[in-house]
Amino acid sequence: MKPPRTLRITKENAATDLRDPSCPLWLSFCSRLLLTMTLASTIACTKAPTVSAAPTSEVLATSAAPQPWAPDNAPLPHIDAKRAFQYTHEVTAFGPRYIGSENHKKLERYILDHLKGDQVEDDAFIADTPEGKFPVRNILAKFPGTKDGIIVIFGHYDTNYPLRNTGYVGANDGGSSTAILLEYANQLRGGLRDKKRDGYSVWLVWTDGEEAIKTWTDTDSVYGARHLAEKWEKDGTIKRIKALLVMDMIGDADLNIDRNTNGAPWLLDLIYAAAERQGCQSHFYARQGPIEDDHMPFVKRGVPTADVIDLDYGYNNVFHHTPQDTMDKLSPKSLQIVGDTVLETVHMLDQR
Repeated sequence: MKPPRTLRITKENAATDLRDPSCPLWLSFCSRLLLTMTLASTIACTKAPTVSAAPTSEVLATSAAPQPWAPDNAPLPHIDAKRAFQYTHEVTAFGPRYIGSENHKKLERYILDHLKGDQVEDDAFIADTPEGKFPVRNILAKFPGTKDGIIVIFGHYDTNYPLRNTGYVGANDGGSSTAILLEYANQLRGGLRDKKRDGYSVWLVWTDGEEAIKTWTDTDSVYGARHLAEKWEKDGTIKRIKALLVMDMIGDADLNIDRNTNGAPWLLDLIYAAAERQGCQSHFYARQGPIEDDHMPFVKRGVPTADVIDLDYGYNNVFHHTPQDTMDKLSPKSLQIVGDTVLETVHMLDQR
């Protein structure tokens, strides 16, 4: 077995996976089993101190978990995968979209053009980074519901700043997450802009500054998400959040969504149950482990979160954060699987 060098997995060091892709299937299975037992006994002494709050918040989220869900015979939701894939293509066509760039501003306008007539808010601020001050702008689209509470869905739209001069366009990492939220807006809008949805309010948030400016640390990453977490904690919004879902790197043609253990176990299980209803559970949870992403500022505040991410992009993660992250590696089918599953998760949360 080739164990991870660290139990702290971020989008920067994801090449150190939770299993060795070159292992035979039987050995990989044994390795995962051994790793699961090892994690349970060693996590306290090997987890980086910067994420020591995660286990506490996970317990908080678990203790507040609702009762198991009842069987549901409602029609299954489906996104328009071809349209979502076209959105991904259009987003990627802008080129590098790192914060502070002209392409980044063009993408902001593109997103806002798609949200005309919706309830849209800005969360703009200046971030202090290792490379100086940068403008950061979270874009929120709010779809009111009849129930008291909020389901939040995040997806970052910036691309990797350190790769800005390499031709990196982030089709999967930044493109797919931007696009799926645009498609969710279509589904939530449903042609009835003035009518509340039957369930919780859903807030779509295109987060900015998710990528590190220099090197991924707790202070050099997830700038937009950290700002929102602090803001919502102060104004009381955070107490109204029933669940927060992060969409990231979801377009990989070879789709396998990780079970990110930095999150609420009951919500991770709910996503899997939604995948089972859609008949696509084979694309979920073959790997598991703690991954740092836009949800971490909320994990640390006890919010039930789940990071929907496929952090094994290409053989041995070869396409991740490289100029090879291009549209030819993606598939409308993958967007369909993830898009339908998360919409079903929202429906199941509405029923609780």
